Amino acid sequence: MRLGELVSKAKSVKSESENEEFLDISQAFSDFSACSSDISGELQRLASLPSPENILKESNSGAEVEPEPCHGFLQRENFSTEIIESISPEDLQPTVKICIDGLQSSSVAVKRSAAAKLRLLAKNRVDNRALIGESGAVPALIPLLRNSDPWTQEHAVTALLNLSLFEANKTLIINAGAIKSLVYVLKTGTKTSKQNAACALLSLALVDENKTSIGACGAIPPLVSLLMTGSNRGKKDALTTLYKLCSARQNKERAVSAGAVRPLVGMVGEQGTGMSEKAMVVLSSLAGIKEGREAIVEEAGIAALVEAIEDGSVKGKEFAVWTLLQLCADNVRNRGLLVREGGIPPLVALSQTGSVRAKHKAETLLGYLREPRQDASSSSP
Repeated sequence: MRLGELVSKAKSVKSESENEEFLDISQAFSDFSACSSDISGELQRLASLPSPENILKESNSGAEVEPEPCHGFLQRENFSTEIIESISPEDLQPTVKICIDGLQSSSVAVKRSAAAKLRLLAKNRVDNRALIGESGAVPALIPLLRNSDPWTQEHAVTALLNLSLFEANKTLIINAGAIKSLVYVLKTGTKTSKQNAACALLSLALVDENKTSIGACGAIPPLVSLLMTGSNRGKKDALTTLYKLCSARQNKERAVSAGAVRPLVGMVGEQGTGMSEKAMVVLSSLAGIKEGREAIVEEAGIAALVEAIEDGSVKGKEFAVWTLLQLCADNVRNRGLLVREGGIPPLVALSQTGSVRAKHKAETLLGYLREPRQDASSSSP
């Protein structure tokens, strides 16, 4: 994903290598930002879904569970890659039509089965995604995002994620009014549904003009909630989506208001989880606005960033010093806090032994700390 562009509007310290810095920061997301289709589901997940009979046996509610359709194409519960690949081009159109018709059935089981098949048909093949989008599946899938059956909702949101990876389908999904329903899934869905809703919003946010509308539809607070309570996979999806959305100033403000800074600062100390560097990248984006800088300081972010410079990875040290530089460039008080948190020794060490970028940032920050207080009196308090 082209994430280097995402920080281009962030307020930052002037530097000749600014563009390279942004690109380098964006690479912190490279291990999970490819947004491959069905990112949290996979075929094995679908194949292992409990059958209606098992659900009935395990249910304590005594409610009757509607069985899967007992005839035709939609009968297949284990719809494997081999079956997908065996569908000839001339058979694909009628296959897709059967599924789209099934989405509009009065039977929950038929809807569930149809959404599952479209999910897998759109999983890997670009030509399938194009055909499914052109055939009218998107407006038929969107109502299922609010379906009370969790499996139906999960298949629908994952099908839309997969379809959104085809560029033309992004416009179809947006124009069909999917954003609010995706946010609804992000709030109410299963673990997998929430993760895939976040990924679908990320995919749509690759179109710049969609970022503000996604934020305006209320996506930021449930993304922050996923950041705090989700699985590792969910937290990473939330981090990536927040970073993409927060290239828009309004979304930075929304993220700060939603309380994103506290969990991000907490993640800075989670060494070895893959979260620390990514959290610092998002913090560096939020540090681009006054409210973000104030929140980072209020949540003891300076101490956490100093610790990251002492004990973090090579990349982590770079991101930490970059964020501290933004906090202290125009703020004498923050420079004092940095000194009181013991920031000078690790900064000196970083200026001598860090990467080229880290050395440069550390030297610049040390230069600010050496400025006589009265010379910096014109800076913001």
